[in-house]
This record gives sequence, C-alpha cells and structure tokens, in this order.
Amino acid sequence: MVVDSETVSQALAGFVAASRWEDMPERVKHEAKRSLLNCFATAFAGCRDDAVEISLASFGSFGAAGQASLIGRSERVDPLTAAFLNAAAANVHDFDDTHLRTVIHPAAPVAPALLALSEKRLVSGPALIQALALGIEVTCRIGNAISPGHYARGWHITSTCGVFGAALAAGKVLGLDARRLVWALGNASAQASGLVETLGFMAKSVGVGGAARGGLLAADLAARGHDGPAAPLEGTRGFLNVTGEAPALDEITEGLGTRWEVLSNIHKPYPCGIVLNAVIDACLELRGKGLAPIKAVDTITLHGHPLLRQRADRPDVATGRESQVSAQHAVAITLLRGKPGLAAFTDAAVNDPATLALRETVRLVDDPDGAVPGVRVVVALKDGSEHELIIDHARGTDERPLTDGELEEKFRALVAEKSPACGEADKLIDAIWNLDGREDASTLLHFARPTTP
Repeated sequence: MVVDSETVSQALAGFVAASRWEDMPERVKHEAKRSLLNCFATAFAGCRDDAVEISLASFGSFGAAGQASLIGRSERVDPLTAAFLNAAAANVHDFDDTHLRTVIHPAAPVAPALLALSEKRLVSGPALIQALALGIEVTCRIGNAISPGHYARGWHITSTCGVFGAALAAGKVLGLDARRLVWALGNASAQASGLVETLGFMAKSVGVGGAARGGLLAADLAARGHDGPAAPLEGTRGFLNVTGEAPALDEITEGLGTRWEVLSNIHKPYPCGIVLNAVIDACLELRGKGLAPIKAVDTITLHGHPLLRQRADRPDVATGRESQVSAQHAVAITLLRGKPGLAAFTDAAVNDPATLALRETVRLVDDPDGAVPGVRVVVALKDGSEHELIIDHARGTDERPLTDGELEEKFRALVAEKSPACGEADKLIDAIWNLDGREDASTLLHFARPTTP
C-alpha cells in the first residue's frame, strides 16, 4: 500500500490517539512489560557509569532540582533531567533491547520519559504499559521507513527515531488529541539528532538521553498549545526526507494495530552491539569444543552481514566503552575468558596483553547474503588446519529468545553487580509483571531507589 505523503503524520497520531487498552493484544502488553523489565535492569547497570555521573553533575550545575527519581540512585531531579539520565543509564552499556530490523534500542528513550511523567501526574499501570507499547511502535515504524540507509549514513537511529516514540508515548498519557500529537511530532522533529560517530564514547549518551528528554518536552509543549507543521515526518523538508532516501511511507501506516513492532523487539545476553551477539555465540561454542591453544591460532575470519564490518571492525580500540562495538575485542575476550559480562568490556580487559595479541588475528569479510543475527567464523591454525562454525540466529533473537526467567536472572545479576544497595529487586520484578493491576505506575520507582545510603 502506498500512502498519500500528506497523511502519514496524521495517520500515526490518529492511531495513537484512538488506541484503547482493551483492544491491545495480551502478547503486546506482555512484551511491553519484558522491555520495561530489561530497561530497568540495564539502567541499574549503568546508573553510576562515568557518563551518567558527569551528566548529573552538569545538570546539577544549572540548578536542575526536583522530586523525580533516578533508577539506582538517591538523588532527586526534575522530570526532564530524570528522563535524560535514566535513558542514558539504560543504554550506556549497550545491553538494552533491540529491534533487529532497524537496530533501534526503543525502550531506552521511551520508558524513562513515561516514568518521569508518572511522578509528575498520576499514571496508571495499564496507561504506562499501553503508552510504552505505542512509543516502541512509533519509534520502530519510523525507523523501518528509512532503514537501512539512515543508519548506514551515520545517524544514530535510537536517538533520531526514539524522540518521536517518546513524544507520542508521553502525549498519549497526557491525553492529547490527534492534532496536538502531530504538534508533538513537530516539536520532536526539531530535536531529532544523534550520530553513529559517537558510538564508543560518552557522547552517545547525549543523543539517547536527549531523545527521552526531548520527547517528554515535545509532548508537554504540544499540550500547552506549542504547534508545529502538518507533516513533520513526511514533509518535503520533514524528518524522513531530510535524513532518509526514498522513505517507505507505508512502513509507518500499514497494519497499524494489527502488526506490532514490539513483538520483534529482542533482548541481549551480552553487553555489546547487537551485531556481535552471533560472534560471541560462535566463539563460546568453539571454546566449548576445545579449540586449539590460543598461541596456535593464525587468523580468525568473520564472514557476516555488511553491518558487522561497518559498525564493529575496530581493531585498535583503547577503552572499554569503545570495545562494546569492536568485533576484534569480542572475539578475543570470549575465546580467552568465556561468556562476557560487563567486566569484559572495561579498560582493563581491553588493554590486557593476551587480548591485544589475539585481536590482531581477527579479520572481517562481508557476506552480502548474511543476516544481521548470524555469522560464519573460520579459525585458521598455524599448522594449516581450520575450524569453522556457523551461527544462523544469535542467542536472544526471535528464534532463540531469552525467556521471562532468563530476563529476571539478567535483572538480578545486574542489580547485584552494579547496584547492590538496591535490595528491592524481586519486589520490582513482581511489580512490573503485575503492573496492569496497579493504579499508580510511579510506585515502580519506589523499588528502584537504594535501600541503604
């Protein structure tokens, strides 16, 4: 179906405005809860990262005081700052959810905006779940329309598209009609930003945090009468045409309410770029099969989707933050240490002599027919023999998803490792699974604060 270019923004806004909790499929509601649970988990993990500490200090220097909560921290800030910082924390370790087709991490910009809003006004549990599912839907559908060219060109798609999802999600909670939701899209379009060049640096968090903050601001402005263009997405100089090439407008409007993008949202078992998950799976299998001593390795060649090379061919990374998007490091650290957790992507791990030596053997080759969640790894030994392993579907993807129980294990492990003072992990897990029975969604944040100073 080809959509009239003058109706896309209105159609999307109209769908969000008309959406009813009763009409939302139960599976969609459950997947939204899974995304929220994973978002809290990764925010606990990242809440004291240097990028968050510096951002908090910066906002504080401008007098950003208030009563909104920060996940895993005792400080209180204003809602806009809370949205920014919680989004940055959720995404900083690259351990958050991923919409595989677009490589968007949709919960990070959307959920924190809603959580911040829930402390500003009463938001019921069902209203938050519904708005989160709608925000993920908006984010990913806009991403579908401009993928893969948008990301390949260098736009950080989580940030650029996430601000729209956050805006309409917040607008839904605020009760905006379709006209004002289009204004919210316009206000968001003026803030849509983020560059792939920032990946591996603290600057990435400015884009993701800014998307959550900007979306909340965009909706609040629209609620107060701050108008915008009639076609902020598809206009001649709108977001889609400026940042994409020949955008597929029907990807935004076709099947609204019947095809849900949150059902294509996956959750990671490893804290790094999604293109590396299959690589790590392969290396874990090779290690488990008793690969020859590392000193016997001559070359390790990764045959994968071009996105693997474009985003992760980084042989010379020097920091843990950069290593989250380095195929060379992922291979070396996994073969040397086994399943990688947060400690595998630190400055110390990156600069370990054994890691440095092994990553020099890694080469990347494009496979035009390869899928993003797959890889073929060929290990050539110095004696001329080879080991080959093919991963068609990485752990965590639709074919091999993390179960609810595994998401809970991930949650508990990250809280224990990075936020041990927060002793309410099980209560928060239970509250999220039963959120549709809560009258006040902000009670989730009561369990996310430290229980000890």
